[in-house]
Amino acid sequence: MDTIERIKALSDAFGPSGFEDDVAVLVREELDGYETFTDHMTNVRCEKEPGSDKPNVMLDAHMDEVGAIIQAIKPNGTLRFLPLGGWSAVSFPSSAFKIRSREGKDIPAVVAIKPPHFMKKEERNTLPPVSDMVMDIGVTSAEEARELGIGIGSPAVPDITCRYDEERGLFFGKAFDDRIGVACAIEALKRLQEEELPCNLQASFSVQEEVGERGVRSNAEALKPAVMICFEGCPADDTFSEDYMIQAGIGRGPMLRHMDVSMITNWRFQKLALDVAREKGIPVQESVRSGGGTNGAMVNQNYGVPAIVIGVPVRYIHSSNCFCRLDDYENAVKLAVELCRVLDAQTVSKL
Repeated sequence: MDTIERIKALSDAFGPSGFEDDVAVLVREELDGYETFTDHMTNVRCEKEPGSDKPNVMLDAHMDEVGAIIQAIKPNGTLRFLPLGGWSAVSFPSSAFKIRSREGKDIPAVVAIKPPHFMKKEERNTLPPVSDMVMDIGVTSAEEARELGIGIGSPAVPDITCRYDEERGLFFGKAFDDRIGVACAIEALKRLQEEELPCNLQASFSVQEEVGERGVRSNAEALKPAVMICFEGCPADDTFSEDYMIQAGIGRGPMLRHMDVSMITNWRFQKLALDVAREKGIPVQESVRSGGGTNGAMVNQNYGVPAIVIGVPVRYIHSSNCFCRLDDYENAVKLAVELCRVLDAQTVSKL
């Protein structure tokens, strides 16, 4: 499929942490020119030249999205749930979700909110904790919910269909953290598939990043990268920050982060990426983050591998409704492709 349809399909795919199967199927279909391997966690990986003596350069993007999992069914059929990944409680009330049944059917749900007609005065200006929230699937009993195949452990994701505004090059949908990164990695692999490279190009499509960067460890253990390029959908700050503090505005290019709470980026690799971007005329943004964490940090800490994070800015990340732009995606791909063309053994040895 073409780029636009691929990004839309990835955004729409059902894949909260621990339930990434549908996304893995899409990834494998799009990489039909590569021999892919899927492990029992549902991580997907591949290599361009396995067994080569060239340095291994691993592209990584995580397939999971923030979602929820059903914890219990109340007698009236409403559903207690726990978040999968880092949600803010304010994002939940009245949000539409779909819950996957045992038979694989998606059941529409809404995070229930009491109508103002029934609220006490003090309730109107307070937010209940997530532990007091429920999802409603329109049934009247626990038995009816079970008959629909919904029960303890049923996964859920926001119920929204991705749309693309061609005039503005703008996507509106869910799960761009990190499906836009998955799309970047797929496109980079496609562009470099027939090209002779100074490195062995590898790809890691990992699971369960949102609950502790779990899947990428298995991919790194198997692929043994010398360096890592981590694609991320990163939180855009251009609607919240003063102008001088904006470091991830949409339409300004991908973000290269010098630091977040999980990793101080290898300055030599970061400088190489910034130098390549300037040389090739690729717009980029630089950031120093007081929060956040990525798969790059997991591989950097556990394997001593220099890693950079190429982030595509996404507005309203970790919520049901997000924006990102095609030009930021395209420039992220361009930067990764150009880096793979210069990461030879001598360059990698100096990082």
